Amino acid sequence: MKLDFYKSENQKKTNSFYQKIFSEIPDALLILTIDSFNNYTLQLLNKSVSEMFEITNEDLLSNNELAIYERVFKEDRDFVLQSLINIRNKEERSEFEFRVSLPKKGLCWLKVSSKKESLPDSRLTFYLRISDITTIKTHELNHVISEERFRFALEASNSGIWDWDLRTNQVFYSSQSLKILELESQDVFDNPERWDKMVHTDDLEKYYFDINEHFDNKTPFYENFHRVLTSKGSYKWILDRGKVIERDSNGKSLRMTGTHTDISFQKEKELELIQKMNLYSEQNNHLLNFSHIVSHNLSNQAGNIKLLLDVVDLEENYEENKKTLHFLRTFSNDLNDTIAHLSEIVSIQDNINILIEPLKLNLYMKKNIDAINIYGFEKKATIINNVPEDTIINFNSAYLESVLLNFSTNAIKYAHPNRFPIIEFNFLVENNKKILTIKDNGLGIDLEKNGHSLFGLYKTFHKHDDAQGIGLYITKNQIETMNGQVTVKSKVGEGTTFKIIFSD
Repeated sequence: MKLDFYKSENQKKTNSFYQKIFSEIPDALLILTIDSFNNYTLQLLNKSVSEMFEITNEDLLSNNELAIYERVFKEDRDFVLQSLINIRNKEERSEFEFRVSLPKKGLCWLKVSSKKESLPDSRLTFYLRISDITTIKTHELNHVISEERFRFALEASNSGIWDWDLRTNQVFYSSQSLKILELESQDVFDNPERWDKMVHTDDLEKYYFDINEHFDNKTPFYENFHRVLTSKGSYKWILDRGKVIERDSNGKSLRMTGTHTDISFQKEKELELIQKMNLYSEQNNHLLNFSHIVSHNLSNQAGNIKLLLDVVDLEENYEENKKTLHFLRTFSNDLNDTIAHLSEIVSIQDNINILIEPLKLNLYMKKNIDAINIYGFEKKATIINNVPEDTIINFNSAYLESVLLNFSTNAIKYAHPNRFPIIEFNFLVENNKKILTIKDNGLGIDLEKNGHSLFGLYKTFHKHDDAQGIGLYITKNQIETMNGQVTVKSKVGEGTTFKIIFSD
């Protein structure tokens, strides 16, 4: 195939009128004719051809058949030749893009638009228009690069994009947003309720409040922390941010866009830090309690003993000495009790390597019921055990016996005077945690008044001869040493329910 653009004299004879018109058109215009022997003849071109390809008029008119072709970028030359062949074989209009390497402008993008016309003598005429699309291509490439960078930044930051059209109530979730939910990683359109249904019920009120505050223009942007349920049944913490980007003339929100960011790892670390701070705070309170006990209780009892011993030294009457020695014995017993309590508390808090093992809860429940029946014989206590027979918990054996007995004996000790005590044990699993509840129908506790000090050392809330304020304090310490929790609900005159939340 021979490319012969310049052997025709028609170009020289083109009248000046058309030359002026064509000279004002920035695109390169060419008319090519191909005969049955595949000879290409250039019938017309405008001066933009020489400017676009940076070729002199002398080159165009000197029968240099490769003047334009040599400007084509090397990697695109085969493509250009094939495209010209395709133009000949196609009936409809054709377009293709290619690159040229120019001496001054460097690498540029050009677009060819063509139309074919068949002549009676079997010749084909092609009307070609070549446009410089370098600026458009540069913008397209920059846009692609920006999108790639943005996508990489989102993937690296565990963030997904959402775009909500409030007019149609459709929302676009990016693949990264769905990846957070552990769903198929593909972009989809959906309604916003899809996400709403996955938000943890405890977070919904604040979630809706924050977004409505932004809809009402009360906040410059929307930001909310909440938990979402993944397809695998676990919860993840999400930082949800967004902004209304389109409103109508009345200020009504029309479109909103934002991001989802998985902050589960940071939130776990934050919760761990809070737990440690709470632990340090509790330990500090323990130290303050010990300081109070040592400075007040022990010193008072030691002072009383010294005072009585001084009195004994001064008294000569045996009967008076006997009476004084009785008081001395009382103070000595109180001192021993205080020291025993302190030793037990120190033992619980200081025992780091305490044994934790799988225990059959019902086995300990039966031991506890036997002990309660002896303790509450006179009050005819009724025990209801609803714990399943095969229930297993991870706990320390001695601590479990102590915890069950303390809650049970308290229920009998503080029974309502007008009814026999009933103690009901129930077991359940809540939020993947094993829970034991101990419910009684006793006097109840005024939690509004005494709830803050319920588990405090030497805190009592009923007038009872045996009340020392040590049992609940020790029980709470034992449970927390096993990484568990204890909560309480109570109503004066109706009874109390303690909830033990185990670590497993």
